[in-house]
Amino acid sequence: MKTLLIVEDEKMIRQGIKTMVQRSGVPVEVIIECNNGETALEIIKEQKIDVMFTDIRMPKMDGIELVKRMQSCENVPITVAVSGYDDFSYAVEMLRNGVREYLLKPIEREQISSILSKLNEEIESRNEQQATQRQISYQQIKHMLVSNEMTKEELATIEKQYAKQTDGQLINAEYYVCCKNAAKREMHVQECIYLDRVGKNDIYIVSGKELESLLQKELSDAYVGVSGVYKGVRQLRQAYEEALSMRQSAYMRNRNVFCLDCETERVPKDLIVEAEKLLTAECNMQRVQLLGTERIEELTKSFKQFFFVVRNGRVTPQQYEECLNQFFTEVEKTYTSALVNVEELLKECKDIWAADCVDAYEEKLMEFVVLLQEKINHQFDISKNTQKMRSAIEYIESHYADDLNMAVVSNHISMNYSLFSYSFKQYTGNNFVNYLKEIRMREAKKLLTESDLKIIEISQMVGYDNEKHFMKLFKNTYGVSPSEYRKNMSRAKG
Repeated sequence: MKTLLIVEDEKMIRQGIKTMVQRSGVPVEVIIECNNGETALEIIKEQKIDVMFTDIRMPKMDGIELVKRMQSCENVPITVAVSGYDDFSYAVEMLRNGVREYLLKPIEREQISSILSKLNEEIESRNEQQATQRQISYQQIKHMLVSNEMTKEELATIEKQYAKQTDGQLINAEYYVCCKNAAKREMHVQECIYLDRVGKNDIYIVSGKELESLLQKELSDAYVGVSGVYKGVRQLRQAYEEALSMRQSAYMRNRNVFCLDCETERVPKDLIVEAEKLLTAECNMQRVQLLGTERIEELTKSFKQFFFVVRNGRVTPQQYEECLNQFFTEVEKTYTSALVNVEELLKECKDIWAADCVDAYEEKLMEFVVLLQEKINHQFDISKNTQKMRSAIEYIESHYADDLNMAVVSNHISMNYSLFSYSFKQYTGNNFVNYLKEIRMREAKKLLTESDLKIIEISQMVGYDNEKHFMKLFKNTYGVSPSEYRKNMSRAKG
């Protein structure tokens, strides 16, 4: 069991019960002690208690009053009453209010062990049943979200079932649906239902009051689509479809959060017409044919134009997906033999919406394109490339504090941008952005430990003009803020 509460005004008896619990052989994660019923009631209101041992006669609020008043709490613990008075009337009154066991002082360790073993089995069995029921319920919701064939009777059944459950309270009140690409995360938000792998996305059904917390904590670095506010089981499907549409917009616009209220610039008709020229079968075939030549610059430029119009809202999600699917179909037909040993990367690229956002997907696609182009032409000079990567690393190590990006470094070593991206990742095992961040974070740690410079000065010295951005990156990397890290290091030295 997780939490056990001991309510007893006599300290020696309270500590004796605690010792017997600890030696009972039943694992208890947390044991809480208090000396009166009033304090115990506040504890029960604030957190979930699995089992409570309570004395009957106590100051401020006795055990009888405590068990009566706690019945209105959200989570009522299984209760064992403890008394030094062999009075049947006390036992009757306590049992009427749901007390499970009644012990007389002095208590023997065997009694504690026996009762805890029995109650622990009951709690574990109940938790298993609840977990099983929750999984069944979540499968029903998943089916409802993706199915076009739910009957009114099936909806009514699910609606009735959820009316009796804790999760049903969330769904029957106002909620939002959030959608992101599938990548399991640890959940800490209370009023939230997490559904993994609904189609190719993860879904969060969250209460209105917890939405901001979910977006700022668990999903702070995700690209999330958020529905409008909905209420009730029957509106879940509509909320899901809306969140899915918003997720696609978040992906294509490179926005961490996209919802119905998000402002977007209206795209002129002539720009949309111009963008559509980049989606034609002829344009796709041109890209495919360029793969078999040394004209990597021209191929890279074509894709850059394509992704430019995508992220600027000139292409619909459907057009984007159809164009890329058509490209991969032609690649597989044209270069079957060259695709050997790159099947896994091809599979990842074909899963278009699995990436966080269009920038991340563009990077992966260009990695594939460059790799395939090099395989087709057999011109990948490993030794020369290795030397160039060494030069790139030396340059980064010397200029990490500057306004540095991949274009600057690739130009410095006279290497094609896309080829550099692929080669750099192959050589270092990391992409350019993360590699540069790691160097900057390493130097920031050193300055925090060895100098008295202000945080803003350190931020600028490692390449970040925006102090808040630096502090956020540092905390995401090391789990503590720069000032907390400096304090910890000072203590360690002291």
